[in-house]
Amino acid sequence: MNIREDDFEYMRHSMVKEQLSGRDIKDKKVLDVFEKVPRHRFVDPKLYKDAYSDFPLPIGNGQTISQPYMVALMVQLLDIKAQDKLLEIGTGSGYETAILAELAHKVFSIDRIDAFAENAKKVLEELGYKNIMIKTGDGTVGWNEFSPFDKIIVTASWKEVPWPLIQQLQSPGKLVMPVGSRISQMLLLVEKDAEGNIAEKEICGCTFVPLIGKYGWEEYDGSKDT
Repeated sequence: MNIREDDFEYMRHSMVKEQLSGRDIKDKKVLDVFEKVPRHRFVDPKLYKDAYSDFPLPIGNGQTISQPYMVALMVQLLDIKAQDKLLEIGTGSGYETAILAELAHKVFSIDRIDAFAENAKKVLEELGYKNIMIKTGDGTVGWNEFSPFDKIIVTASWKEVPWPLIQQLQSPGKLVMPVGSRISQMLLLVEKDAEGNIAEKEICGCTFVPLIGKYGWEEYDGSKDT
């Protein structure tokens, strides 16, 4: 299926109008960025016709590129400022990384799967991003070398927010992450105030892939689903 760049632009505009601003995504900065970033560049060409559809898409190894609305909701909740330094846990395809890089000063992103990290680097470099650093590693331990981070976004779920990420969050700062069982989760907004006090707010139900690592799930074991 041959799709022209003009077609992708129209699909992107429709996505923003119908899936984002048509719901509760009202931050103009966020909407403008979603109009700009070419989501199709982060999926297999065989999936181009669905690149801007209202559902997650497979990227291999049991992982997905999240539904556009969910990415936009998490980004909007963080209220990213131009001077912010961000930590992203779960680089995946690199699409969300690009969104974050459009809004923040610097983005540090971790993925446990080397092939994802390397492919994301390649696409992001081709698109001209200069304010992103990506590494392969255990996202549950964060990236202490460059902490603290003004905002942290986690795109995989565990029963609770890993404590190293709370430690690496700036005071004040915000973190957003899905928390719950392997089967279903609640999107959680965590806010740390200037004194280091933590407040949590439940946003909505969601379903994400599991967060694997030292302070997350072990490799799949059905007996540990709750």
